[in-house]
Amino acid sequence: MSDSHSSIRVQPVANLKEYFRDALHGALATQQLSVEDQTEHYVVNLLTLFSRSEALFERTPEGPRLRPLVVMLSQALEARSADDRNRNLQRLGDVSLFIAGFFAQSFARKLIDIDYHIAMGGQAYGVLAESLSRGKGRVLGNVFAELSEKFQPMVDALNALAESAYTHSDKDILRLYEIWLKTGSRRSYALLKRLGVDPTAAGGSQFKH
Repeated sequence: MSDSHSSIRVQPVANLKEYFRDALHGALATQQLSVEDQTEHYVVNLLTLFSRSEALFERTPEGPRLRPLVVMLSQALEARSADDRNRNLQRLGDVSLFIAGFFAQSFARKLIDIDYHIAMGGQAYGVLAESLSRGKGRVLGNVFAELSEKFQPMVDALNALAESAYTHSDKDILRLYEIWLKTGSRRSYALLKRLGVDPTAAGGSQFKH
């Protein structure tokens, strides 16, 4: 096991949906993020669904692949019906939220970073919410509206959930600083302060060690 993950503890889970419900509720409380019950329920269902790789990835001749976000957006814009458009927008928002929430650290040194996923996902949910603001889809539209408005804080909560068994060290400082600088993440800022770093928006940071 690598040093960066030496503090991770693997724990058996009897009921995945109940685990995500309790873990997300705790993460939201820790991040001081308040969302409607329907929104919390939606995210729990999303996490449970995407815990199965076949729901997250798509089958291709080269094996399971995650379709690029820009391709998902293009499919939504080119959809022949409103229902197809909404399904593609929902998929775009869902995938963006899950990937940004659970794989923030893996974006380091890649051309497409977490801020791209936050921007794409938040915009997709926002357009979807507007489309569903009237009629039978109004309740779900309210969920997407809240997710659009609170996309970045929700990503913070999912980061906290994903790393609940991980202890950050000085090795994580640069990546945490990058995430804070690009997204304004309150969680990354708090972790930096805990590690003895006082980040500044001017492009530098002050170390208190």
